[in-house]
Amino acid sequence: MPPNQKSEPRSLTARGAATRSRIVAAAADLIYSHGVERTSLDDVMAASGVSKSQLYHYFADKDALALEVIARQTERVLDAQRPHLEALDSLPALKAWRDAIVRLNEAAQGRGCPLGSLASELANDSEPARKRLAHSFSMWCDRIESGLAKMQKRGELSASADPHDLALALLSAVEGGLLLAKTTHSSRPLEIAIDMAIDHVARHVNAAVGTPTAQANGDIGSTLQPLTKKDLRGLKVHSKAGTPVAKVAKALNRTEGAVRQKAKTIGIGLGHRR
Repeated sequence: MPPNQKSEPRSLTARGAATRSRIVAAAADLIYSHGVERTSLDDVMAASGVSKSQLYHYFADKDALALEVIARQTERVLDAQRPHLEALDSLPALKAWRDAIVRLNEAAQGRGCPLGSLASELANDSEPARKRLAHSFSMWCDRIESGLAKMQKRGELSASADPHDLALALLSAVEGGLLLAKTTHSSRPLEIAIDMAIDHVARHVNAAVGTPTAQANGDIGSTLQPLTKKDLRGLKVHSKAGTPVAKVAKALNRTEGAVRQKAKTIGIGLGHRR
């Protein structure tokens, strides 16, 4: 059985499947908020509204439940990024994915990556959990790699580039950035980490000059350059107008993080992100 395949009992009824799913969802939420160690089965029973006999009907012990939580959190993490991961085949798409990751982290109030949190608790103590988590990260990395491979197939990514290694670097930037963002209560480490990883990918882009994709990819290069005096004037105009950060970033062809950081540096405020 693949590490993230769910071990549903063969005789499970529709009602039973719903109960089991409710238990896993409650456990996932509690563990994300409080950690594996501080989440008891009694907590899970209370949150899911099931009895002890019901819980043990579906799960032999807490370790078995934790494995299902990993699978559930893997689904949640990938589903939240699905629109971007399925279109991750250009530098502009990488930029959009990066902004989505930052927004997702902010929506989660900087609690970090659900999978990363599980890995920090379980990877050294449970080999089955470690293997399942490794498979989860591999699935995530594969989706990033798929987009980079499409770029390479079109001739936009250098033949010497390794899509797998680039994908692994991007995912490592995300996970490391999320950890520091959680620790510092700031999105800036996450923004910087992913921007630098995208910059590394950009160095391997060799699309023919003049093609639409080349022009789009060239636009990303400008997001890595300092803001010009004209950009700064535009930033101040947007600040007075209360323009949402996302629109400012698009207008200036910069990442949202870069716009927010520059605004903070020069002491001006910006509108809401959306």
